[in-house]
Amino acid sequence: MTSAKPRSPQMPGLRQLWQRIESMPLPEPEDSVLLRMLVQVAVAIGIISIDVAAADVADPLWISPWAVTVSMVGATWSWYRRRHRNVPVKFCIAIAMLSALAVFFVRLLSESNDTRLALAELLIWLQVFHSFDLPRRKDLGYSMVIGLILIGVSATLSQTLAFAPLLVIFLVVAVPVLILDYRSRLGLDPQPLKQPALDLAPRRLGIFLLATVALGLVIFACLPRLPGYQLRTFPVSTPIDFQGEFQAGTIINPGYVREGRTTEGVGPGGHGEAIVGPGELNGEFYYGFNDRINQNLRGALKPQIVMRVRSQAEGFWRVMAFDRYTGQGWEVSRNSDDLVQKIERPGWSFRFNLPWSITVSRTREVVQSYTVVADLPNLIPVLYEPKELYFPTRQVALDVEGGLRSPVPLSDGLTYTVVSEVPYRNRTLLQRAEAQFPRSSNTLYLQVPGAIADRVKAKTEEILATANPPVTSPYEKALYLAQYLKQKYTIQPDLPFLGEDEDLTEAFLFKYNGGYPDHFSTVLTVMLRSIGIPSRLVVGFAPGEFNPFTGFYVVRNTDAFAMTEVYFSKYGWFTFNPIPGMELIPPSIEESQTFSVLRQFWNWIAGWLPSPITGLLTWVFEGIINGLTVAIAFIGSLVSKGWAGLLMGLGLLTGLSFLAWLGFSGWRSWRYRRWLAKLPPMEALYRQMLDWLSTKGSLKPPSQTPLEYVQRVYEQQPNESATVVDEISRAYVSWRYGGQHPNLPYLKQQLLRLTKRRRS
Repeated sequence: MTSAKPRSPQMPGLRQLWQRIESMPLPEPEDSVLLRMLVQVAVAIGIISIDVAAADVADPLWISPWAVTVSMVGATWSWYRRRHRNVPVKFCIAIAMLSALAVFFVRLLSESNDTRLALAELLIWLQVFHSFDLPRRKDLGYSMVIGLILIGVSATLSQTLAFAPLLVIFLVVAVPVLILDYRSRLGLDPQPLKQPALDLAPRRLGIFLLATVALGLVIFACLPRLPGYQLRTFPVSTPIDFQGEFQAGTIINPGYVREGRTTEGVGPGGHGEAIVGPGELNGEFYYGFNDRINQNLRGALKPQIVMRVRSQAEGFWRVMAFDRYTGQGWEVSRNSDDLVQKIERPGWSFRFNLPWSITVSRTREVVQSYTVVADLPNLIPVLYEPKELYFPTRQVALDVEGGLRSPVPLSDGLTYTVVSEVPYRNRTLLQRAEAQFPRSSNTLYLQVPGAIADRVKAKTEEILATANPPVTSPYEKALYLAQYLKQKYTIQPDLPFLGEDEDLTEAFLFKYNGGYPDHFSTVLTVMLRSIGIPSRLVVGFAPGEFNPFTGFYVVRNTDAFAMTEVYFSKYGWFTFNPIPGMELIPPSIEESQTFSVLRQFWNWIAGWLPSPITGLLTWVFEGIINGLTVAIAFIGSLVSKGWAGLLMGLGLLTGLSFLAWLGFSGWRSWRYRRWLAKLPPMEALYRQMLDWLSTKGSLKPPSQTPLEYVQRVYEQQPNESATVVDEISRAYVSWRYGGQHPNLPYLKQQLLRLTKRRRS
């Protein structure tokens, strides 16, 4: 008998595979036209939001017109083909999605500094392809999730409130989508387009949306602004390929071109600036961003936004400083290419490691991200003192006065990040510090023209002699002189031009009794130098207007101004602002930004309240904010200690929770005793018994009479306990309905014996 030869397994052919696919059951399609339409509207809003948000940080993508159109066409086609398998279409969609994924990975290599736009474009491509295959409710859910992710990416990209209306519209659409999706899951009939159900009534939706938005704003205002950037991947623009040699000593200001000097990159709008003598200000560019400034110019800037800054702390965005006073302006005396230090970053990173001075002051690391929205000079604004710079060029320069320079002017769309080590301003320590510059260049920061030196010094000493009590330390002298200039001199908007041989400081103090805002800082600097305190003029931008909804400081060209920097031995440079109408000490890390949104909201509310009420509520509000700030800072210090800090935090949290439980229990017990004390004695005793029995599982329903409840207690509790309950209940009924006076001491003793017996 011969055994049958086994058949070799055969792979199913293409026809068999196709038949197997055809024999599979069709997925249950989603028939709600309204749900499909709203999902597509939500997706379209998400796609459009990417274009709107991308315009804030880069060139507009203009991806929404074609993406929304094709997605709508695909959704329409998918509606008519929802009961078919569409296998060839699905095969093509899979190939297209794989191609989009490959393009995404290629783009990641060229845009590794910021992958948000690349991710957004990938999601848009996936949605466009996916829109041609939406038979089921689950497929519509995928599209809704993509729209939600696009809105989230837009929120991280957006720097203006232009994104806010789209977010509200998305919420308006998302709520009906959730309702319709829930109805579909319950198997209810799909909603006709012309007859929306009561669930989608405009009034009900409106109330729900208003409540949602209001709750969201309250939560947003109360959330603390904790220091972020724990990951060292910062926003930086696409690399800039600078061709040619970087002349570090050259400052390129598009609005001020030196006469006789050709500067590459300066447009036709530039004009020559007179080194000395009268002249007109450029209405767009601040005159102080140059290697030499002339303060005999007149005019005003036309306000325009120049950059947006996201920072962990508010501060003065420092641009550059000047060491030599010319009589009618300032200049940087050490500005040659051999004195300005060039710094190069590695090819694999955007980080420049910058040299920074050592100080005995306590410091705090502050991260700032800058987005330029208008043409600026090749000077890089930073929060002093920077230690790391993430910038798209291969080289930057650092001048002797601590200013950073780029090989190219800063243009619209440029993004860079700075990590600064900012010292705390401890007045007690600075009062004991000497104003002595350690290097031989000390004389540069004490330079005063000889023609005015004696007269300015005499005026300065005369002013200091009026201080009561007398000021002796350099720090207190700087504070007193700055405050004196604020109070005794005024801004002169119609100041005449200075004469050819006329000195600005002398004219300010003795002739015009004031001047332009920047003239105040010049005069303070010269006065400090005249009495031997090293100082220099520094220019930069004020913090700008903080937008609590975007988290950015909006900085305008009109925020640029000059201040005085004073050097204190071992502590470094600190600024003083003598300009009237501005803070004497510029905002810095001493100002808590943890609850800045809530603080701004309170300031808005306080403006509508009477002064006495405002003062009291402000004191309470500040106390709460300061307490929360200290608590958050303490938690942050524990987290920074690693596992030991985490264990300490858990132990502390457990202890606080136990104390909170004890306090809450005591409060409830006090309220309960207070409530019983207000009741008649017999009723209080009866209620006390019922509450104790409810903890033992014998809860009295409201529908039962006291005697009916006693019969139930006999069934659930031991006989001796039930007897006591019966006795107290009958006494309660006799008192309430018969007017009899019970023996309260005896009944209280019985209840006490009952509770003690059960406890034992």
